[in-house]
Amino acid sequence: MVILKKQNLEKNVLELAYERLNNVFDQFDTVSVSFSGGKDSTACLNLTLEVARQRNRLPLDVIFFDEEAIPYQTEEYCRRVSQIEDINFRWLCLPIVHRNACSRKQPYWHPWGLEDKDKWVRQLPKEAITKIDNYNSDVPSARLSIPMMTPLLYPIEKYGRTAMILGIRADESLIRYNAVAAKAVENYIIQLKEEMNLQEAIDNKVDITRFAKHRLSKTGSQKTLSNNVGHIFKAYPIYDWKTSDVWTAPKKFNWDYNRAYDVMEKVGISHYFQRVAPPFGEEPIGRLWSYSQCFPNIWDKMCYRVKGVNTASRYAKSILYSNREQPKKPEGMCWEEYIEYWIRKFPSKQQGIIAKRIKGYIDLHYKKTKEPILEKTPHPITGISWKFLLKIAVRGDFKERKAPQPPNKELVKEYELVKSMYAKELKIANK
Repeated sequence: MVILKKQNLEKNVLELAYERLNNVFDQFDTVSVSFSGGKDSTACLNLTLEVARQRNRLPLDVIFFDEEAIPYQTEEYCRRVSQIEDINFRWLCLPIVHRNACSRKQPYWHPWGLEDKDKWVRQLPKEAITKIDNYNSDVPSARLSIPMMTPLLYPIEKYGRTAMILGIRADESLIRYNAVAAKAVENYIIQLKEEMNLQEAIDNKVDITRFAKHRLSKTGSQKTLSNNVGHIFKAYPIYDWKTSDVWTAPKKFNWDYNRAYDVMEKVGISHYFQRVAPPFGEEPIGRLWSYSQCFPNIWDKMCYRVKGVNTASRYAKSILYSNREQPKKPEGMCWEEYIEYWIRKFPSKQQGIIAKRIKGYIDLHYKKTKEPILEKTPHPITGISWKFLLKIAVRGDFKERKAPQPPNKELVKEYELVKSMYAKELKIANK
């Protein structure tokens, strides 16, 4: 995949966002805002609603996935948004599959699962939608992640060609930057790509009616269930906004916003690190500690709700979770053995997923080069090192947020520097 370089344009990011939204309205029968109550989706909501009013495309469809373990300020803000006259607000409280990086024994949890009703962090809101067609939410094995559920939310006979407006910004992570840097034209309109094994979905009693089925091999021996059904796309109108832009807009245009951010401001959390989504994922657990200080009225319930929360709040940045620090391989143990040691800490099903992914990276490396994988320095062609593979083994990385990043050959100095570092470590390793 070719990653395009950043370009400075004469237009400001607000003008560009309006242009993108107008183009989306031109192309799609339904424009729907995926709303979280956070600062980025607040910007998307207000901009999209303004364009929808100008074009007489009302009411604007807005979907809010209530993830249960959220601050009460978020619930109050979403309730205010739901009462806006020109909005059709769908407040979904569905049992879904959510990542829990706090515990290897319980790598997933299910917000609003009836089997855990006595542990719910909050009471079910009065606006809650708890059932949708073609979703077996009462069967835990049949539950899906939010991205995988997309075809169930927008049946083609009702919504036609649909664009989901999301507040994804390239400024927040390299993965998000890559998502909008792979196309030269309409790079902010993205196809869905999530999938799962078809036979596993059937065995788990997933209703596969609304999904696409794809073959992965010429023999048809392995098939997948995909959310890419052809009529639904994601759109990122504010992908080039900075954090300062996202906060300037509510001040300039007098937008309402989530008061949970005021609490985080008082505690001293910088604007860049302020988040309101459940902090149980692999990246968010680094700020899990802040919930105990900012939102004590839900903190105790969060600790009781999901395994490992107390431990992760204390040690998320240690070698235990391989965030800032990584565990050190013992002398006399090869890298393959050490990685396998960490993989075995997960449940058997997840062990297979992690092992398959790591094997895929190793196979890819030796397909591109005969040079060895080194401990620290990423290979200049593949970007793979044993430290990178270890991070996946320790964290799980089930959402595949971590990817090898080989240097761009067009950036000659960077590429030559990595080549030099690799050659130096290789020389030491061969002594």
